Amino acid sequence: MELKAGARLKSTADDTQVVVVRAPAGEVDLTCGGHPLVPLDAAVAGDGAVEAGHDGPTLIGKRYADDTVGIELLCTKAGAGGLFVNGEPLGLKEAKPLPSSD
Repeated sequence: MELKAGARLKSTADDTQVVVVRAPAGEVDLTCGGHPLVPLDAAVAGDGAVEAGHDGPTLIGKRYADDTVGIELLCTKAGAGGLFVNGEPLGLKEAKPLPSSD
């Protein structure tokens, strides 16, 4: 799947919804709960279940990123499935520490 910044995606396995903040240069395999993410307006046939080993949860308002791939997602609706890119778990983006004022 080729992504663009601003794209809104949803999971076919649970309630997770994300917005692409930073898109990678090429195509990636982006999944949630072991199933591919689809555009927010796409019709979903059936209700997939979260596969074992692909559970999350995804947390609303949190950013998930992988700097080596060059992807960053913002979770807009929480769900039980975990986010994976190219078969690897997508980790939470940590806040940058503020400089100390000695």
